[in-house]
Amino acid sequence: MATFLYRIGRWAFRRRRLVGGLWLGVLVLAIAAAGLAPEGKEEDLSMPGTESQKAFDLLDERFPQSNAQGAEARLVFRAPDGQRVTARENKATVEDTLGSLDGGDQVASATDPYEAGAVSEDGTIAYSTITYTVGAVDLTEQTKSALEDAASRARDAGLTVEIGGSALDSEEEPGGTTEIIGVAVAAVVLVLALGSLVAAGLSLLTAFVGVAIAFGLVSALAVPLGLTSTVAILALMLGLAVGIDYALFITSRFRDERAQGREPEEAAGRAVGTAGSAVVFAGATVFIALIGLGVVGIPELTKMGMGGAGAVALAVLVALTLVPALFGFFGNGVSPARAKPRAWGRILARAVRKAEGAPRGGAGNCAISHDEPAGDRRPIAADPAKRMGTRWARFVLRRPAAVLLVAGLGLGAVALPALSLELGLPGDESKSVETTQRRAYDLLSEGFGPGFNGPLTVVVDMPASSGSGDSRATTDLVARTVRGVDGVVSVGDPVLSRTKDTAVLTAIPRTAPNSGETKDLVHAIRGAVSGVEADTGAGILVTGTTAMNIDISEAMSDALIPYLTVVIGLAVLLLMVVFRSLLVPVKAALGFLLSVGAAFGVLVAVFQWGWAADLLGIEQTGPVMSLMPILIIGIVFGLAMDYEVFLLTRMRETYVHGASPGEAIVNGFRHSGRVVAAAAIIMISVFAGFIGMSSPTIQTMGVGLAAAVAFDAFVVRMAIVPAVLALLGHRAWWLPPILNRVLPNVDIEGEKLSTRVPAAATVPDAAPPRLPVGRHRQ
Repeated sequence: MATFLYRIGRWAFRRRRLVGGLWLGVLVLAIAAAGLAPEGKEEDLSMPGTESQKAFDLLDERFPQSNAQGAEARLVFRAPDGQRVTARENKATVEDTLGSLDGGDQVASATDPYEAGAVSEDGTIAYSTITYTVGAVDLTEQTKSALEDAASRARDAGLTVEIGGSALDSEEEPGGTTEIIGVAVAAVVLVLALGSLVAAGLSLLTAFVGVAIAFGLVSALAVPLGLTSTVAILALMLGLAVGIDYALFITSRFRDERAQGREPEEAAGRAVGTAGSAVVFAGATVFIALIGLGVVGIPELTKMGMGGAGAVALAVLVALTLVPALFGFFGNGVSPARAKPRAWGRILARAVRKAEGAPRGGAGNCAISHDEPAGDRRPIAADPAKRMGTRWARFVLRRPAAVLLVAGLGLGAVALPALSLELGLPGDESKSVETTQRRAYDLLSEGFGPGFNGPLTVVVDMPASSGSGDSRATTDLVARTVRGVDGVVSVGDPVLSRTKDTAVLTAIPRTAPNSGETKDLVHAIRGAVSGVEADTGAGILVTGTTAMNIDISEAMSDALIPYLTVVIGLAVLLLMVVFRSLLVPVKAALGFLLSVGAAFGVLVAVFQWGWAADLLGIEQTGPVMSLMPILIIGIVFGLAMDYEVFLLTRMRETYVHGASPGEAIVNGFRHSGRVVAAAAIIMISVFAGFIGMSSPTIQTMGVGLAAAVAFDAFVVRMAIVPAVLALLGHRAWWLPPILNRVLPNVDIEGEKLSTRVPAAATVPDAAPPRLPVGRHRQ
């Protein structure tokens, strides 16, 4: 692997104009395809195989004149203080408003609140249900404008009017202020980490190229593949985060190689051969985790996984080819050979020397570890960031048990709120109080009870042999049974299909759609009507948006263990190949579970309990979106393995060259600790930039991913990992002989590259003698 990637790096460096031209051509084609493609539309969330989805499919079959999952709007009217909506003037205003909508191109029906009994007991609130012949994603702007204009006219007449339902739902557009702030923070971190504006700009440029291509492809394929705006935003979020990180890792290694005196082309080849190998395997773990989302069985989640995986694959290809090509254009600007420390580096170095009492230029300033490459004998204090990584690693080595205990207990404490995790799908109740949908929700709850916003639909499929009298008797029996279930406020009159073989009843719960009581009620109704099914032979299904949300949440919970088994199993095998170790992959997986548990604790604290909700701009607390656990697990697992691969690759590289386990840990932190920390801060900044969006889905994803990356990078990988490796010693790198024979040797640490004669500008000092693997110097 290392040799193959080494050749790719040198080829891309030499053929930089060709490589740059090819990527520019792909970028132009992707943007052009996105511009010419028709605009994608949102799709209704579905869960094939669930009872609620079967009911929706049956309704579409038996009621072809209507759309069971078609768009719906509720015009909610409230009379001025001291008046009733039943007053003559107010009634006339309501009827005129609804009359302006009746007969619209996409309007199926508009109910009269006075005939339908849709007036509150105190007479102050009334509502009309407007149904449409198409789904919310297919409503034209003209149809939506007609609805808003009708409400505006009623407001001019003195009524309070709000619009609820799905008719006004819109797609979330990326590109807000918070995302720009996140990218700006990432740029600052890159400059500080690399000490060069050119190097930082190169990493950002390559990341933007990969993201632009991925975003363009998602937009171009939105209609044929049914990709939604959430898929595009996820591709943007992941592509930007990993794209910057992967370019950072290769650029940092290129600078190290140049600092050892190697010529730019050789340095580019070695950077891609070593750091590029880590990028390939890190990207593979993210890819596996995202593609694995398909095992859940939710089409939308599968598409999100495919979109994110595609963006990650593009980021890997860009990092392996375009980054070394740009080294050819800007090699000396990225890292001139034997570059002097920047001004900020010299200042920090002096501060470190003063704090440690080391004399300027003395022995304390020039200490070299045994595992330091011979050609890199620079004063450690000249690079303060490496010095800090070394000091931290040695601190952990002195107190591994204490560090492990504190870090583990800390993450466990943060994860405790996750025990109260409640899942649901966001509705109008989760929207900002500034939106008309949320105000309509509150008005309906005030006038008719909280359960009115989440009606349940009971579908009765009559047996083929039943006559009209039997159908009526069966329907009446179902209605009486549902009314008798505790928690049901009312059951409406049945609506029969033309052939009288299907009846539809609407049941109103007492509690709000996302409450645990409503979930229990759905199961209670399904249990109660099972006896009617046995007695009559009819098929009875409970559906509706609320029931669909409950079914999806339960399906997600059921799929969690199989998903974790598949993804973690494949990733452990992959890491076993990378590090040729049995315990390192297991440790990586267990550490990931700690970090993701802490992330769930943060989600519960913020979105359910409201901690720091105002600070983050989250206006409504409630259950965590049911898609989030598996989605965050998939993404974070891949990203966690990123840091594992990048950090431990240097440790493994040092260990196989004969260093002791402790020396390997110190050297890994000296060379990779700073880069991993910078990469984590960049990723946190990018994810946090999406918290400011109005979509609850994107907000939850931003908070969860940012928290998970912070915990995984700075607690698990920086503290728990070195502590565990220190306690394990040589056992950490042990692999059973049978596995050692069976598993392929991918040479991620670049062992084969060490046999090549380096094309260095200067002749390095003689290298220390190499020792057998597992032996250490006395």
